[in-house]
Amino acid sequence: MNRKRLTPVFIVVVGFSAAGFLFATGPKVEPRSPERVPPLVRTLQVQPETVRLEVSTHGTVMPRTESDLVPEVSGRVVWRSPELVSGGFFDQGDVLLRIDPLDYELGLEQARADVARARSELTNARRDDTRQQNLKAQGVASDAQREDASNRLAVAEASLRVARAALARAERDLERTEMIAPYPGRVRTERVDVGQFIARGTPVATLYAVDRAEVRLPIHDEELAFLDIPEARGGSELPASVPVLLRARFAGAEHEWQGNIVRTEGELDPQTRMVHVIAEVDDPYASGPSPPLAVGLFVEAHILGTEAENVVILPRSSLRGEEQVLVVDEDNRLRYRKVELLRIDAEQILVREGLASGERVCISALESATDGMLVRVQVTETGGEAS
Repeated sequence: MNRKRLTPVFIVVVGFSAAGFLFATGPKVEPRSPERVPPLVRTLQVQPETVRLEVSTHGTVMPRTESDLVPEVSGRVVWRSPELVSGGFFDQGDVLLRIDPLDYELGLEQARADVARARSELTNARRDDTRQQNLKAQGVASDAQREDASNRLAVAEASLRVARAALARAERDLERTEMIAPYPGRVRTERVDVGQFIARGTPVATLYAVDRAEVRLPIHDEELAFLDIPEARGGSELPASVPVLLRARFAGAEHEWQGNIVRTEGELDPQTRMVHVIAEVDDPYASGPSPPLAVGLFVEAHILGTEAENVVILPRSSLRGEEQVLVVDEDNRLRYRKVELLRIDAEQILVREGLASGERVCISALESATDGMLVRVQVTETGGEAS
């Protein structure tokens, strides 16, 4: 009975003894600090190159020439061209509208009659003046009679000039009953129809020319340094055209048009610091691979600028602060380097000075980087193109 009770106690004692022996004779654990692995970074090998700068902006297509079609005489419309509708095309010299010419034909006949009467009166006045001169020479006519004949001749000559002027006006008024297109163009809006009475000076349609189209492009004053645009007076034509590529999405596809910067505007917006340049596209409605460059279309513009030599192109992520980058030296340690920037945009930076050919620039995003920090370098990348 006592032996059964002591058996569990014996087992416990033996277990603790064995555990103590194992702890006493087992290997000792020595504490070690964890090994720090340098961060892995991507680098780009510097390759200075010559790049063609480009300035991107946007604008809306507008007509180079736009005018109101205004009648110069009053009357009832008797005919309207089928092209005198919104969106209609016409050529220079086309008749767009006809006003009832009857009243102006009658006015022309009356003016012709007035000219004939004035000529007859002038003929009689000249004869009378000649007769009075002869009588005066013979001593028969008085000075008063001679002066009256001279005055009647002057009045007759003036009356003939007035009649001729009225005849020219009547001829022009008759011509103006036909409204002629002043240039090849398109109708923006029209507000007239057959049978309508239109008054002189009241606009009946709005037209614009289709020989050229313009795009007003805003450019920041700092971006002008990248363009080969001389500082000419505002509104004046440039001595040499500057190429511009226009892009827009139309009818579900991307299209391009070639144009030129032809002039600058004279004012700088004091709030936005923008100056506007005018791009011009010849024959925007010509048939071709691209659709017409329609008025009102919103386009992106890419203006070719100047060339810059020995420029390093880096991703925007490589910029640290305002004018610093991280260079990886031969020992794979980071070194802060101050550089001179030529340009910064959303995707890349252009470095003018501060980097030598072959150097490696860190382009990875690091939360904390210190000068001299050891890093592991991934496969070196090469640079891209500037825009």
